[in-house]
Amino acid sequence: MSDDLVSQMNALGVAARDGAKAIREAATAMKNKALLAGAAAIRAQKPAILAANGEDMARAKDNGLSGAMLDRLMLDDKRVEAMAKGLEDIAALPDPVGRELARWTRPNGLDIARVATPIGVIGIIYESRPNVTADAAALCLKSGNAVILRGGSESVKSSHAILAALQAGLAEAGLPSAIVQLVPTTDRAAVGLLLQGLNNTVDLIIPRGGKSLVARVQSEARVPVLAHLEGICHTYVHAAADPVQAREIVVNAKMRRTGICGSTETLLVDRGVSADVTVDILKALAAKGCEIRGDAPIRALCPSAKPASEEDWRTEYLDAIISVKVVDGVEEAIAHIETYGSHHTEAILTEDAAAAERFLNGVDSAIVLWNASTQFADGGEFGMGAEIGIGTGKMHARGPVGVEQLTTFKYVVRGNGQVRG
Repeated sequence: MSDDLVSQMNALGVAARDGAKAIREAATAMKNKALLAGAAAIRAQKPAILAANGEDMARAKDNGLSGAMLDRLMLDDKRVEAMAKGLEDIAALPDPVGRELARWTRPNGLDIARVATPIGVIGIIYESRPNVTADAAALCLKSGNAVILRGGSESVKSSHAILAALQAGLAEAGLPSAIVQLVPTTDRAAVGLLLQGLNNTVDLIIPRGGKSLVARVQSEARVPVLAHLEGICHTYVHAAADPVQAREIVVNAKMRRTGICGSTETLLVDRGVSADVTVDILKALAAKGCEIRGDAPIRALCPSAKPASEEDWRTEYLDAIISVKVVDGVEEAIAHIETYGSHHTEAILTEDAAAAERFLNGVDSAIVLWNASTQFADGGEFGMGAEIGIGTGKMHARGPVGVEQLTTFKYVVRGNGQVRG
């Protein structure tokens, strides 16, 4: 590791700490102005953003990137507009900083309030999806945090083009560009330095990417990490599911976008579901180009299905592949999810309210749904404007990580002369 790289990364941390002070003290109107100006700049600079993305896509294809990863990397008019709209949606959210979370008065007259505050400097490491550059920066900005972004090497030109628009928005609002920075090199050693905290300037690391990336971050980080390792999501078709609704939801949950973490990877079918309904669902999946890997009862109904191995139940495919298993009732469905799931997102499809409530209460995942697609596991769909990721741990933030989840708190104590005896 060169001394130049160490100096460059440490300078990034110092600048971020200064940026964090500026954005922590910025008024809501100033933060919103930066977001709205950034959205306008993204639209105005769309040709440059798409041109940069075209270069990234061409290089990625030459390097043999998979279809799912190419889909994550690709930008078009619709996705650029979605980035700009995401910034506007975040600007429209209530400011999470300064919220009074609780307040009480002690018998001695001390007035104690718990108040939401920014975390400080957040390092975000992500792969492929250049829209994360805009989403992550906007969420950090609104929540009063500075951010150091490290996108994947495959999306480097796209990310820098988006950064230029975001920093133009900051400049228009009179805020320093150091509030949003990109690691300027694709050298993997830079990630290691970021994980060490850049001389105590980084307060939190959020990885957003594949299993190997997240595993590396969790192993090497010397600062707190907010992450999910995998999105092994399940959809359970209960015996009392509406057949037509179940078919539509399952196909959407798997095939709308196979490369996102909320895509269903395992389909659990209750033994009480009729063979006709099960076959109808499997045919609908196959018609969309989905490869089916099933247990013995499923392969008896669908001879084209490949045998599912033990490893399939533990696999996040991020592709047009689904593992399918027959289970005996809600309890076995819950047990399967507990054994093989990643505590991300699970859905039950049923018209039986009691069965649904048992599933919703019994499954220990960040998001549980009743009669809805797992593809709704998304901060934008939750009304959060956007998200940095889905937290699957149990400390601090769980589920979509939006602006409120990017704050911590402090205690503000007001007295009138009290001293402790």
